[in-house]
Amino acid sequence: MIRMTEPSKITGVPDHQPAAGGIAARARASVGPNFLSGLNPEQREAVETLDGPVLVLAGAGTGKTRVLTTRIAHILSQGRARPAEILSVTFTNKAAREMKHRLGQMLGHAVEGMPWLGTFHSIGGRILRTHAELAQLKSNFTVLDTDDQVRLLKQLLQADNIDDKRWPARMLAGLIDGWKNRGLTPSQVPSGEAAVFANGKGGKLYASYQERLKILNAADFGDLLLEDIRIFREHPDILRQYQQRFKFILVDEYQDTNVAQYLWLRLLSQMPSKPTVPAVIPERVEEANDDVQLHAGESGSEPAMTERAALAAAPAGPTKNICCVGDDDQSIYGWRGAEVDNILRFDHDFPGAKVIRLERNYRSTGHILAAASHLIAHNEGRLGKTLRTEDHDGEKVTVTGSWDSEEEARGIGEEIEQIQRKGDKLNEVAILVRASYQMREFEDRFVTLGLPYRVIGGPRFYERAEIRDALAYLRVINSPADDLAFERIVNTPKRGLGDATVQMLHDHARKRRIPLFEAARAVVETDELKPKARGSLREVVAQFDRWRAQREVTAHTDLAQIVLDESGYTEMWQKDRSADAAGRLENLKELVRSMEEFENLQGFLEHISLVMDRDSGADEDAVSLMTLHSAKGLEFDNVFLPGWEEGLFPSQRTLDEQGRAGLEEERRLGHVGITRARRRAMIYFATNRRIHGTWTTTIPSRFLDELPAANVEITESKGGSAWGGTGGYGASRFDDMEAFGSTYSTPGWQRAQANRNRGGGHNGGGSGGFEEQASTFSSSSSSSGPDFGSFSSRRRGPMTIEGELVAKSTGTTSEFSLEDRVFHQKFGYGHVTKIDGNKLTIHFDKAGEKKVVDSFVQRA
Repeated sequence: MIRMTEPSKITGVPDHQPAAGGIAARARASVGPNFLSGLNPEQREAVETLDGPVLVLAGAGTGKTRVLTTRIAHILSQGRARPAEILSVTFTNKAAREMKHRLGQMLGHAVEGMPWLGTFHSIGGRILRTHAELAQLKSNFTVLDTDDQVRLLKQLLQADNIDDKRWPARMLAGLIDGWKNRGLTPSQVPSGEAAVFANGKGGKLYASYQERLKILNAADFGDLLLEDIRIFREHPDILRQYQQRFKFILVDEYQDTNVAQYLWLRLLSQMPSKPTVPAVIPERVEEANDDVQLHAGESGSEPAMTERAALAAAPAGPTKNICCVGDDDQSIYGWRGAEVDNILRFDHDFPGAKVIRLERNYRSTGHILAAASHLIAHNEGRLGKTLRTEDHDGEKVTVTGSWDSEEEARGIGEEIEQIQRKGDKLNEVAILVRASYQMREFEDRFVTLGLPYRVIGGPRFYERAEIRDALAYLRVINSPADDLAFERIVNTPKRGLGDATVQMLHDHARKRRIPLFEAARAVVETDELKPKARGSLREVVAQFDRWRAQREVTAHTDLAQIVLDESGYTEMWQKDRSADAAGRLENLKELVRSMEEFENLQGFLEHISLVMDRDSGADEDAVSLMTLHSAKGLEFDNVFLPGWEEGLFPSQRTLDEQGRAGLEEERRLGHVGITRARRRAMIYFATNRRIHGTWTTTIPSRFLDELPAANVEITESKGGSAWGGTGGYGASRFDDMEAFGSTYSTPGWQRAQANRNRGGGHNGGGSGGFEEQASTFSSSSSSSGPDFGSFSSRRRGPMTIEGELVAKSTGTTSEFSLEDRVFHQKFGYGHVTKIDGNKLTIHFDKAGEKKVVDSFVQRA
């Protein structure tokens, strides 16, 4: 590497500086960084203000990603920090990839040396793997997804004899996820909140869940930050290491951070000169908002302390160079734990912070920005800014009323066809709905019209059954303690290992506190299983031992193919005669191909755990159909916003549960929707909408009256003015069939004809409700697995995992003695003839001599 050196001083000669505007000055400027050119004054100020805390309030379309990436480039070019000394966190893998790509264009090789640019969870997971032993884990721990969490919680509910139909595992998973988002460990959950599940057992189940995760050498997404926070608090020396390492911290989408992310950032952003930094985090973290105080216990307990109250009361310490970029007007994820108060109180949390507002919009026209700004100005909880553009005013925002949701879909469909006839791309058209059930009308209409469309947020590649099965095999190879993965594939393909075998393995694993795989290794050495099942299970154990050995000498892509072939999984689908079998085999091939870009198996599995981006249909010219929540960060020339009605938008459920705070978040959602549009924003409402199968008359949304009249135009629906209709709604435009010269095959015409023939009215068969698109934890499963027996925590002591957990008879003393009279559920009565650790040889009265594990017998 070539380094520039300072020339030697020559005595007696005055220092020389290039003259302003001279040849030397202009030549020097030409070799400087050109990535600052093109920035507007506010953007440049945000990039060049490097010292101290900075909050960049970046409105929609104001170039916040450019500011973030240019700021990093500027830090590096100025020599203020090396790439590994910059912590830059985002919310999505897509945003992280885009930042890396832009930095690569600006700086070339420098982006390769930025290991701390990524999402909260990916960076939190990296820190946790480095210090896994402090969290009672091993560095190769598995990150569980939602399905695995629910399956594990179902096991705990069954072990505690809790009816999982009355108390669904998904409900408990949602509660635990919420507690972790707020930084609450099991001991910190307020008793009032713990009481809402299973008659007060929520806290105990949370503790059992965390204990079980340690045994399985696993963590969920919440643990990736929660365990980091605990390690930082309990080990100040480790916290200081990271505080000293990161000279600059940059945060994207700060308005979407939850309490756990806030705590994580606050700890890392404090200067390392304070050795007692963790003391500012209280022992009881209960709520992010100062105005919400949740009591920690019954009467007589200490009053609850809020997190920010404790931070404010703590001795103020200097903060390092932290820059948070966000927009309080786009905080729309409160339902999943995001806390808008984090950004509203930034100057309080970081005294002396400089606030820079980016208000120059480069996306939308004047009328669109004026409408969005006027709408959001009705919110009280905001820092305040007004978007402006130097572009022309463009078309006004249109508001269109329809008779019902079907006419709404017809009108939007015809409008899109007109857009297509003008030569515009369908990729530049989006329909943003408030609730996912609204999509059905549009999907039906697009099928009728032959319009190609994509649903953003649909099924993902890695969630397909065959992919999850293949990943389960790889997970067990990577981490033998991954019980959930082992249980998924122990009998896939079918090996004669049914529920009874799996239950036996669970019972043994639970009683001996060992992973399921090691329980299988122990059980195959006894007579507990029938010969056929014992042979199958022995073969499974041997296969995984062989694959694990091959992992050290075989490329992970080749290993994946070997596993799929030798396990019989590929053959299972080759023999399958169903219509989708061929597609499943192609998916498995694609899975193996997708592993090629990763260095090893663990890196690939880490990627799968963290990445949930949809990767299909991106190249097709099609209308995009999605919820408003899914649209954040996207932009389109033409945006349709249907369903602006009271109860639907704003959502009645949100208003009932959150009051004014919920109303303000709904208004922010409307602001986000309008600002997705570059050229045209078209709002629709229906007078009648089918809800839960029943037609209901609706009222236009209050948000329509909050739009500025000067920037809005009222238009007539192109779907036909069906003001009327049978069934009490008046006459339909289809009632006079003689007015048509021919018949039609469209669904609307056929429905009208059917109604006329039978004299019927609107008959609902639609889906819906005003509920938000369901979260991963919102629905419950009625299926119940085997009863795995008691899972009482009182028999467990503190545990530290050091190395592999294995089932051994050595060092384990059985509570039985020779000649003890015992009873076995399967073999009946007998007496002990030999003892080998926890393995007993028993002569049964009817079954003869058998070898069993002592946990399967009891004294007679």
